[in-house]
Amino acid sequence: MEETSQTAPARIVKAARRWIGTPYHDQASVRGVGCDCLGLLRGVWRDVIGPEPMPVPPYSRDWGETGPVEVLAEAARAAMQELDVVEARTGDVILFRMRAGAIAKHVGILSGTARSARSHFIHAYERTGVIEEHLSPAWQRRIAFAFRFPVR
Repeated sequence: MEETSQTAPARIVKAARRWIGTPYHDQASVRGVGCDCLGLLRGVWRDVIGPEPMPVPPYSRDWGETGPVEVLAEAARAAMQELDVVEARTGDVILFRMRAGAIAKHVGILSGTARSARSHFIHAYERTGVIEEHLSPAWQRRIAFAFRFPVR
């Protein structure tokens, strides 16, 4: 049975919530064992879509990294549909620019509408592991890109 766009977001969020409590581990992607924010996205992709669309090269943990190329956003564009940030909804992927002038280096999955007072997102964060938390104004200010998983 083909999944509709209405059921895809619920499936994505359900898959992401299964990762809650996974400890933080840089560049890992093993549910219950360890992952970073990209590892969470990779794991949800495997759970919902199937094999990862491309290998992930090693990357730095530096949220202040600058450069002419938005590496994470470019990789996301190759596999997902880019959205205007205001169009992001439950189940969509959001990329954060953690410092002014830096490239986007943090990833989360919306578990509510991006610009709603009740919005939440799921992400892996150092010292907390995978959590679901309120998408506060401080987080909202940092959203740089939004993407939608392909419907399968």
